[in-house]
Amino acid sequence: MFKSLLVGEGLFSQYVDFEEVNWERIQEATQETLLMTAISVAAVFILGLVIGLLLYETAGKKSVFAKVLHLIVSMFVNIFRSVPFIILIVLLIPFTKQLVGSIIGPVAALPALIISSAPFYGRLVETGFREIDKGVIEAAEAMGANKWQVIYKVLIPESLPSIIAGITTTAISLVGYTAMAGVIGAGGLGNLAYLEGFQRNQPTVTLVATVIVLIMVFLIQGIGERVVDRVDKR
Repeated sequence: MFKSLLVGEGLFSQYVDFEEVNWERIQEATQETLLMTAISVAAVFILGLVIGLLLYETAGKKSVFAKVLHLIVSMFVNIFRSVPFIILIVLLIPFTKQLVGSIIGPVAALPALIISSAPFYGRLVETGFREIDKGVIEAAEAMGANKWQVIYKVLIPESLPSIIAGITTTAISLVGYTAMAGVIGAGGLGNLAYLEGFQRNQPTVTLVATVIVLIMVFLIQGIGERVVDRVDKR
């Protein structure tokens, strides 16, 4: 019985019926996923650095402004890190429609992708800054470096391995988020796997989409690890 499921008209054959795969649509969906991932990673990298810097620089400060700013940024980070991505997409539908004029397509997924991931990456950046030896910062300040010089000559260079490792982890999460966004019409491989693979009962399409997503994840992880190895001076 088990053997019959794996051969002929059985279970395994459902996943290798490549005649049902529209390869042009696969290519289009892959490009949409790459587009969503690339744009959101770039935006998250910039916003995450800003969020991480704000959290790090305002933590433990005695001024009222610094305390209020730290509280606001922390609340933003904690709230949007806690909301499940699929729920966040639904919550942001009115905002997304006003911003991009549509709630369908790869561009419409970008606000949710960025807002959900930037706080997470911001925390990773903050953690990277906290791991820096305070003696290095104090030495830079003793040599006359101002706040901005400390940031771009000490904080960022010294925490660069953590920053790159963090954006690698975030990018991998974003690939998964694009698949979830596809379920509600954002396009990409997730949308293809759901509409054509699941709803039209074409398991081969789902399998192909899954394999491509896995390849993307492996490539991102491999590139990230290589870059970290090159910039890590330890």
